[in-house]
Amino acid sequence: MWIFDTDHVSLVLRGNPKVIAQLGKAPALTSTTIITVQEIFNGWIGELNQPSTQRETILKQYHHLFLAIELLKKLPILEFDVPAFDRYEELLVQNPNLRKKRLQKDVRIAAIALSRNATVVTRNRRDFEQVPGLKIEDWTI
Repeated sequence: MWIFDTDHVSLVLRGNPKVIAQLGKAPALTSTTIITVQEIFNGWIGELNQPSTQRETILKQYHHLFLAIELLKKLPILEFDVPAFDRYEELLVQNPNLRKKRLQKDVRIAAIALSRNATVVTRNRRDFEQVPGLKIEDWTI
């Protein structure tokens, strides 16, 4: 099973041909997490909450939010459930370096993946490689 990080969901939304081709090979085994949904929505809601009177800007932002929702309706979304939370707590206790605020969402995604024996699909090796035992792949290579 592969779990798309926010990075790779964004690449699909931008039409990255390599990622889309890989996704097409195993769509039933590919998912994302509720953490990624949070990050995607936070990004677009933040943009939409900015005061703008530009017609094209507003239309473009809502269109991108619409496309994100359409993709997420097709991609299974994994919950941050009790096994994932337990794994998350273990990671933070065993690896104090993972407690940095900027890593918290990535560590939660990693905990979901570890609790399901899944691979995180991301270009963000710098952060995810800090998580012991986590399998990662980059579908842009």
